[in-house]
Amino acid sequence: MTQQNKHTNPEKKSLHPRNKHNGRYNFPQLIATLPELKPFVALNKFQEESIDFANPKAVKVLNKAILKHFYGIEHWDIPAGYLCPPIPGRADYIHYIADVLSDSNKGVIPKNESVRILDIGTGANCIYPLLGNKEYGWRFAGSDIDRISLNAAQETLNANSLPESFIELRHQPSPDHIFRGVIKPGETFDFTICNPPFHTSAQEANAGSIRKVKNLSGQKTSNPVLNFGGQNGELWCEGGEVKFVRSMIGESAELPLNCLWYSSLISKKDNLPGIYKALNKVKAQEVKTIEMAQGQKISRIVAWTFMDKTQQRIWAESRWGK
Repeated sequence: MTQQNKHTNPEKKSLHPRNKHNGRYNFPQLIATLPELKPFVALNKFQEESIDFANPKAVKVLNKAILKHFYGIEHWDIPAGYLCPPIPGRADYIHYIADVLSDSNKGVIPKNESVRILDIGTGANCIYPLLGNKEYGWRFAGSDIDRISLNAAQETLNANSLPESFIELRHQPSPDHIFRGVIKPGETFDFTICNPPFHTSAQEANAGSIRKVKNLSGQKTSNPVLNFGGQNGELWCEGGEVKFVRSMIGESAELPLNCLWYSSLISKKDNLPGIYKALNKVKAQEVKTIEMAQGQKISRIVAWTFMDKTQQRIWAESRWGK
C-alpha cells in the first residue's frame, strides 16, 4: 500500500525557511542592482514601496532585478506573451525538493553536480533550472514542446555563460507524452519537477487570468494574456491538471528505476484524491504531499517514488557519496 506523508502545516503563510524572499522586497537594494527597475516603483495605498503587479513590464523587470541580485543571473528575458513566473514561489519548490532528497540521504541535502533534475515544461523563463543550479549546484535537463520557449531559454543560458553540462534543454516532440521522448534509454535523474498546465481550455484560462488581473489591480480587462503572459501549452491542456498529472504518473510507472523521485505542483486541492488514486494504482512505494504558502495562496507539491527506503538509501550512497 502506498505510504503517504504530509510535511507541512496547512495554516502556514510563509515561504520555506531557506527561501531568500521571506519578507518584503527591499526595493532600494534591488534598484541599486538594476536601475531599470526604478521607474516602476512607487508608493502603494499603504505608503509602502511596491510595483504594479498587474503591469507585465514591471513584473518582468522585477524578476530581472531579483535574479541578478540574489542569484547572479546577469541577463534574463522572455518573449512577449510568455509566462512570467513569481520567483519566490518557484524558489520554494526547489527548496522543498531539496528537503525530500535529504530524507533519502540521512538528513543531508545533496549538493553540486552529482544531483540531476528534470524540469518538465521548463518554459522560456527556464526558472527552475536557473534557481536550482545557483542555489544547490545541481545539474538540470529542461524539456518543452514549444521551440520558441527553448530558443529563448537557450539565449538566457548563453548570455550567462551557463554550459550545457549544467543546464541542458530538450525538445519534447509529442504533446501527448511527458517522459517518453525526453528521458533517454538507461538515463537516470534524482528528481523530476513540473508546473503543469492546470486549466482545461483556453476559455477557462482566459477567465482565470481576468480574475487575477481584477484581484491585483481592481480593474477589468478583456485581454489578460497581455497582462500576464502564457501560451496555450503553459496555461491549459485537454483535461487540465488532473489529466496531465495522471498521464505523468502513468509514464513514470514505465520508468520506475530511472528516477528516485517524481513530482508535480498541484494547484487545486480537490484534485488530490484522483491523483492519490492514480498513484495507488501504479503501486508507488511512497507519496509525499508538501504544502507551500505565500500569504493567502496555498499550493502543494505531490512527490512519489517507486523505491522503498532501502533502495532510496542505496541510490543516495551510490550517487551522492556516503
